[in-house]
Amino acid sequence: MNFDNFSNVAGSHDRELEMSRAFPVLMRKVYTWMAMALAITGIVAYGAGNSPALIQMLYMSRGPLLIAGLAELGIVFYLSARINRLSLVAATTWFIIFSALNGLTLGWIFAAFTTASIAKTFFITAGTFGAMALIGTTTKKDMTKAGGIMMMALIGLIIAGVVNIFLHSTMMDLIISGIGVLLFTGLTAWDAQTIKRNLLMAPDTGESAQKIALLGSLSLYLDFINLFLYLLRFFGSSRD
Repeated sequence: MNFDNFSNVAGSHDRELEMSRAFPVLMRKVYTWMAMALAITGIVAYGAGNSPALIQMLYMSRGPLLIAGLAELGIVFYLSARINRLSLVAATTWFIIFSALNGLTLGWIFAAFTTASIAKTFFITAGTFGAMALIGTTTKKDMTKAGGIMMMALIGLIIAGVVNIFLHSTMMDLIISGIGVLLFTGLTAWDAQTIKRNLLMAPDTGESAQKIALLGSLSLYLDFINLFLYLLRFFGSSRD
């Protein structure tokens, strides 16, 4: 009798049992981190958008926003590439810095749109996001292929957005916004399923699994923010 094989099977069963018990806790951490980041972004954005001095400094020229945007992009790439070498505390700190920077870049929406329309759009986004995240977490259908297609569509959407900066086409902006809503609605479900799969495949329920959860919360945070911004183009009411 091969006792090594028996030991391996038993060990694998124990790991699966441990992960199944820890999975709900880890998923709660995903959404807790995401909610924390959204709260930080919202508070910073509200403060920036209601401060005449910050409005003058940040939004009257493109330089500060460009620098902040590049810094955000750098943090996302840094976290994704170095997550295994960073401590959980350091990775969480970078996530907090990123959400605060994003709040600075989004402060203009509080200067441009009414608070009521921003709140309405937020609740619409939250409802849509929650439904799609639930579908992604519970569905048995493998969304891997769909995710690849959506990532390619995202690249196309970014290119179209850059082109429209120079074209200033209102119709093209509406089309891009509509596609953006559909795309990030789908990406929410895909990311939720990917997070579930990655957590269930984690080697243990310790720091490595929590880092997976942290990266997952960053992905869902970005889905939420982008979905909100595209919906705001439809539901936002100008202050003018």
